[in-house]
Amino acid sequence: MLKILKNLKRSWKSLLIIFILLCIQAGADLKLPNFTSQIVNVGIQQGGIENPLPEAIRKSTLDNIKNFSVDYNKILSSYEKIEKNEENIAKYPNIESEDIYKLKDLTKQEKEELEKSLSTPLMVMNILENEEYKEQIKQSIKNSLLSSNNISSINEQFIESSDIFQILKLLPEKVISNLLNGINKQIDTMPESIKEQSAIAFIKTEYEAIGINTTNISNMYILKTGAQMLGVALVSMVCAILIMYYSSRVAAQFGKDLRDKVFKKTLSFSTKEFSEFGAASLITRNTNDIQRIQDLLAILFRVVVYGPIIAIGGLITVISTSNLSMAWIIGLAVVLIIIVVGTLFGTTMPRFKLMQKLIDKLNLVSREILTGIPVIRAFNTQKREEKRFEIANQDLMKNSIFVNRVMSLMMPIMTLIMQSIILLIIWVGGHNINSGVMQVGDMMAFLQYAMQIIMSFLMISMISIILPRAAVSANRINEIIEKEPEIKDKPEKEQAKFDESKKGIVEFKDVSFKYPEADTEVLKNITFTAKAGETTAIIGSTGSGKSTIVNLIPRFYDVTSGEILVDGANIKDVAQKDLRKRIGFVPQKGMLFSGTIESNIKYGKDISDEEMEKAADIAQATEFINNKEDKFKSEIAQGGNNVSGGQKQRLSIARALAIDPEIFIFDDSFSALDLKTDRNLREALKEKTEGKTVIIVAQRVSTILNAEQIIVLEEGKIVGIGTHDELLESCETYKQIATSQLSEEELKRKEM
Repeated sequence: MLKILKNLKRSWKSLLIIFILLCIQAGADLKLPNFTSQIVNVGIQQGGIENPLPEAIRKSTLDNIKNFSVDYNKILSSYEKIEKNEENIAKYPNIESEDIYKLKDLTKQEKEELEKSLSTPLMVMNILENEEYKEQIKQSIKNSLLSSNNISSINEQFIESSDIFQILKLLPEKVISNLLNGINKQIDTMPESIKEQSAIAFIKTEYEAIGINTTNISNMYILKTGAQMLGVALVSMVCAILIMYYSSRVAAQFGKDLRDKVFKKTLSFSTKEFSEFGAASLITRNTNDIQRIQDLLAILFRVVVYGPIIAIGGLITVISTSNLSMAWIIGLAVVLIIIVVGTLFGTTMPRFKLMQKLIDKLNLVSREILTGIPVIRAFNTQKREEKRFEIANQDLMKNSIFVNRVMSLMMPIMTLIMQSIILLIIWVGGHNINSGVMQVGDMMAFLQYAMQIIMSFLMISMISIILPRAAVSANRINEIIEKEPEIKDKPEKEQAKFDESKKGIVEFKDVSFKYPEADTEVLKNITFTAKAGETTAIIGSTGSGKSTIVNLIPRFYDVTSGEILVDGANIKDVAQKDLRKRIGFVPQKGMLFSGTIESNIKYGKDISDEEMEKAADIAQATEFINNKEDKFKSEIAQGGNNVSGGQKQRLSIARALAIDPEIFIFDDSFSALDLKTDRNLREALKEKTEGKTVIIVAQRVSTILNAEQIIVLEEGKIVGIGTHDELLESCETYKQIATSQLSEEELKRKEM
């Protein structure tokens, strides 16, 4: 898989942009739980008051603080008296009845120090404001006075009706000290969050006493924090859209580049490599397999890359900002997810490998059946072929069902794990809230962080559904990319040059050949020379090696031993494209491409319409072309399925004539022509091929009667070379072939 991903080098700029956007999106997403915590803790529970430092405070409250703080002078110096003007009266309605002080413009450090000095006194005062606690203190004072016989009805009435802070001012210093020591001991056992909340609760009460609308403070804080939260969410959304855009673009470009690379590599394959892979498999690899990797890449960055970023970022945030007593819950969830994914991945991977092979097999069977429909209908074997297709289809279906059944377990199991983790967090968090270790907003934030981390692993696990098949596809594509063609050119500096003085001469020197993986040689010690301006014909029984000889000349295969020279150069020492430019090859089976008659004739070379018409005329194709409504613009179906075998052969011959090569090779290219068309075509070819080398593979003796050189093959060996008349006298094999096709009278004729 990693080898395939190296092809992403071209898109490195887009990948860098995607990575930066992923980091920004992850940062934005990780901030959202913190905003939730702030809205709940500060906006709702604390009434919008962020810290235990009152912005405004009454004179009476400052006086009361004096009883509970050793830093009173420092506290007092941090506040200044507010003037009683219209603006301040509107802001602080109770300023008319009592002096109010506001916080001076302090530095951040000074504010932090002042918070420390004020938090405990404010908490003590908040405790003393508690009605239940007030009654306990008043009862304690009455009990103290009773024990000393100092209480009277007047004292008791005063204690019941007076403010607790007024009572404390009248008490002896020792009594106050004992009372405060008891309260401080109680405070010391409390968590910091409880202390802070208690101090803030007193500040909220103080603001209400001043006349400040605390509901507005709460609402403004929630609106401000909510706006920030929406802004961050908007940033995350924009990043997600851009990431999707760039990911899709990178994936599409990657698919295009990979298809180009695989296709170009496929075109460089020799016949051996084509046979090794098979056409159906090559098509599947260049379409289905590459599409799977492209689909993976489209979500790879949004899931596989984003997942670890959010997971690591979430863990760091949880460790640095949340309660560590609950961190083990996330660890438990991650371990469970890894176990589930690992088990499912290990179970399905072998089946995913089998899947692509079964798709290849189905494609092969489908291609064979669709291509051979005429034969199937002729032999009435539709039922047999339906059964063959059904077997391939059934195997693929069974494999797909198994994979889908296993992978369908993933989501229910993951959902169970996720819901169980949510319940566990609420359970443990509830106990922590009850004991004062954390606030409700902190638990909600932790729950969101946990879900983000778990979801990131869940997203990564979901990719395991696509990853195995993509990994198999990547390996199949790598097989093509890494496959070195058996037939390849030498480095340009080492390539030989053609000898123009030997133009058109084709020499076979002791050539032997056997097909790859074959045990026996198809050709043995073949030696002959085809000269320019002459026609060399090759004839023999079926399987004698006729087509193999002509396939060796354009280097479709490499000889096993010996050498073949074209224009005085060994074909192994020259560039394949330069060699094939000199050859006009008409294969045994005429192959046409979808398009028009014109595009097929001009396939090898862009020639003028006049030259095209001349090539068609020589190939005896003009008559049937002119009979078509659109003439040379007439459509040709894929593979030339809308023209007859003879028409296909004639268009193939016209295509070879159009490039005007120095060597013509006709591999039994007249077999579908009637005798009249065959004769007319050979006569027309004489003029066109004058001075050129013509090599003809033929089954009909009549086609090669006038050849300057006829090579007779039998079981891969040359058993005769000469003219028609010479071979009738010297070669028994040729004589048998000729007498089986021609009458005695025809054997003696030079023209047909």
